[in-house]
Amino acid sequence: MGVAEDIAAVIEQEATLVFQSFDEGTAFAVGSAIRERGLKEKLPIVVDIRTWDRPLFYAALPGSSADNANWARRKRNVVQTFLRSTYRMVLEQQRPDRTFKPGAGLDIKDYVLAGGGFPITVKGAGVIGAIAVSGLPEREDHGVVVEALARHLGLDAEALALPAEGGA
Repeated sequence: MGVAEDIAAVIEQEATLVFQSFDEGTAFAVGSAIRERGLKEKLPIVVDIRTWDRPLFYAALPGSSADNANWARRKRNVVQTFLRSTYRMVLEQQRPDRTFKPGAGLDIKDYVLAGGGFPITVKGAGVIGAIAVSGLPEREDHGVVVEALARHLGLDAEALALPAEGGA
């Protein structure tokens, strides 16, 4: 799958993974599912779920670090600014230095081009927050979030998943 196909697939994920409502209980259920998967698979990740006005769920699993928490924060900032997933931004921007173009005015200490941030979209309200996972390669961080959201929403997670990099 090429970059254009990946971008189209991520746009489809964003359009499909929409909640009817989202509250503290929803954040806890989604966050707990990601945490349980992380513990089971020994993933060294941080999971951070927030609406724009407050944190709702946070977990740091064994092997993660403060650096992962900072990357999650920077990913959330990207979602809040652009209202789209950070992996989509990576694919669209194609900047190996992980920074936005200098003219964008986005400070590297607060914004990063790295997958793993995903918008929390509520039907009729739009994007109200973000889920960020950090600790794995960016395509995998993104995939962890997409799988958890699909399962929570009762959708086919495998059908929505991006293929493994280099795979068909």
